[in-house]
Amino acid sequence: MIVAAHQPHYLPWLGYLDKLIKADVFVVMDDLQYEAQNYQNRQRIKLNNGAAWLTVPLERGAQSDRICDKRIANGGSPREHWQRRAWMTLRTHYGKAPHWAAYAAELEDVFTRPWQRLVDLDLHMLELARRWLAITGPVLQSSSLGLEGQKTDRIIDLCRKVGAHVYLSGRGGSTDYLDVEALRRAGITVMWQSFAHPTYPQRYAQLGFVPNLAFLDLLLNCGPDSRQLLLGDAVQRHAGGIS
Repeated sequence: MIVAAHQPHYLPWLGYLDKLIKADVFVVMDDLQYEAQNYQNRQRIKLNNGAAWLTVPLERGAQSDRICDKRIANGGSPREHWQRRAWMTLRTHYGKAPHWAAYAAELEDVFTRPWQRLVDLDLHMLELARRWLAITGPVLQSSSLGLEGQKTDRIIDLCRKVGAHVYLSGRGGSTDYLDVEALRRAGITVMWQSFAHPTYPQRYAQLGFVPNLAFLDLLLNCGPDSRQLLLGDAVQRHAGGIS
């Protein structure tokens, strides 16, 4: 069994969803320390002048706050509320995208229903992405697993508790702390994620293609073709790989 894990993302990018697809079980690491200036409460979309951030404002907290502890700052006037601004930005810049109408109602619901905890919003967006792109593997929250240890020891405990003998890792910060030899001694093989970002038609073509945006950019532009554009030959690689 292959397990992958990552902190929750607001409006995850395609590489995040690629990791879900390639894993038999995906664990949302919601009890790790919150990292400011990361993707847990923000993501980029494409506007008529280039990429820009959609950000969820958070209440002040302690530096040691876990992601699952972070609460959304819902103050301010109704006209300036973060949800209204996000919805208006999406409607303005994607309202004429080819497949806007198919997803607009559920997106509007996201930006009108009340949210208190960041993790609840992030998990809801992840579930929408999984449903819209037919990603069916199970997703667990690390806070439900009672994981012990730090860094590699925590990964070993994670693999044991979900019954995985392969850990799928990204090539970002994991390369700095992951002790591959310690995992091997624990009977766990590390599989490094290989993700080729698809190119697809975007709005504002005169700006050129902008990669690494929120998954909504692919979905609203490509609709039913989004799944295959994201998958590429991932299904075939996974079926023929380690299981």
